[in-house]
Amino acid sequence: MVLGLMEANRKDVWGLLLVLLLGQLVAFSMAVSSFTSSFIATLGVDAPLTQSLFAYLLLTLVYVPILLQRRQKLRIPWYWYLALAFIDVQGNYLVVKAYQYSYITSVTLLDCWTVVWVIILTWYALGTRYSFWQFAGAGICVAGLALVLLSDSKSADEQDPSKIPLLGDALVIAGTVFFAFSNVGEEYCVKKKDRVEVVAMLGLFGLLVSIIQIFIFEKKNLDAIAWSPTMLALFGGFAVAIFMFYSITPFVLKMSGSTLFNLSLLTSDMWAVAIRVLFYHQQINWLYYIAFAVVAIGLIIYSLNDHSSDNGTTASTEAATQYQQLPGEDNSTGNGSSDSQERKQQEEVHIC
Repeated sequence: MVLGLMEANRKDVWGLLLVLLLGQLVAFSMAVSSFTSSFIATLGVDAPLTQSLFAYLLLTLVYVPILLQRRQKLRIPWYWYLALAFIDVQGNYLVVKAYQYSYITSVTLLDCWTVVWVIILTWYALGTRYSFWQFAGAGICVAGLALVLLSDSKSADEQDPSKIPLLGDALVIAGTVFFAFSNVGEEYCVKKKDRVEVVAMLGLFGLLVSIIQIFIFEKKNLDAIAWSPTMLALFGGFAVAIFMFYSITPFVLKMSGSTLFNLSLLTSDMWAVAIRVLFYHQQINWLYYIAFAVVAIGLIIYSLNDHSSDNGTTASTEAATQYQQLPGEDNSTGNGSSDSQERKQQEEVHIC
């Protein structure tokens, strides 16, 4: 009996350490993508779609062959993945574009707007109900993000006259709207229990959408890039970082929910501060530190109450609304099997 408890505790400890490690890998990949995007913008290169192209290409090369080897029919119609990829590409474009005008610290922290939009979308689209404390946490985050905007409006523009911080902040906020739609769509798709299919199709259709938009909007900028070993390393680093982010995030969310996920992303914000101070030798407005603390408090409050709406009547409402069948899907499984799958799928929450 005692040995069994000790063994269970040991497994829990190793499981927690694994989650913490994966969470830090997600945060690290986000910090690397932010750094490479910021560095590319500093070198005068404006090609956000091309950056995303390399990332989607890497996802396609790794996950599509695995999906083809399975030789199974897609569980979700392809046009849903096309729509999801189109939205995701626009989100990546706007956020990467923001580095042309704003600072790495502001871009990484303003990414937290995604949580606010996800709450709104899941409330109306999926019927998810949130507790008072979750709304309170999200409200505190909004207050902290407002301080980021105030900090950028007071930033010393003489550090980099080419920067227009408020324009960059606006691009980030617009990008988080697209990310919110993408996250909610991925949440629904991941609940079909095939993460490989979701990531593979997101990479494939993201690659196609990026190629088309590059030829329409970015061909001149692409021709103007002076490709050097440094530039290739930066584009490659961004692609690897995004690949890690898309690959690891579903596992973190499955093992720990959004609690450690949101808290782990705060680490990338602190790395962004270190990069800006140590690498770019720029000063940080004191309002930013207050903003970071406020956002951290808001995310902690939101995360600690993340599953508070899973009990009682609310859970029944979510079960009835979140797992409706997508148009065009087959309905070949029996009721008993479907009910069992739904009960298991309720444990998987994929909100960034």
